[in-house]
Amino acid sequence: THWEIHFIIFITYFWGCDSLESVDQNTRVQTAVEGRSVTINCRYETSDLSPYLFWYQQKMNGIPKYMMMIFATTVQNDKEFEERFNANHNKTSKSVPLTIQDVSVSDSAVYYCALRPTVTETHSTLTQKLMVLSYTF
Repeated sequence: THWEIHFIIFITYFWGCDSLESVDQNTRVQTAVEGRSVTINCRYETSDLSPYLFWYQQKMNGIPKYMMMIFATTVQNDKEFEERFNANHNKTSKSVPLTIQDVSVSDSAVYYCALRPTVTETHSTLTQKLMVLSYTF
């Protein structure tokens, strides 16, 4: 099913970053006014000149949901996240902030930014480099 494909991708990307890859979500908790927009920051480091980046949402007691994939200037949103959720990739600053428009209490969740792994030339053991960011609205 559609969900299973994204869940497999999610697990793959969590355990796939080598030592030169990192994701930094420097804010842990953020508040927002209902009805306004909020931006969740994500910076990354990679040697990949064309990285794939992803956003996931995990609500309390739920499983992480695939939200979108960002490659170059293309953003591919999952249908559930098409209307109010968007990310803009800035290659210069190596950032891919997530913006939520018309925020509501139901958007309260943990938001994950993930970077596609790259396999090193030596095929060494890969380590997790994903940071978690929690937001309460």
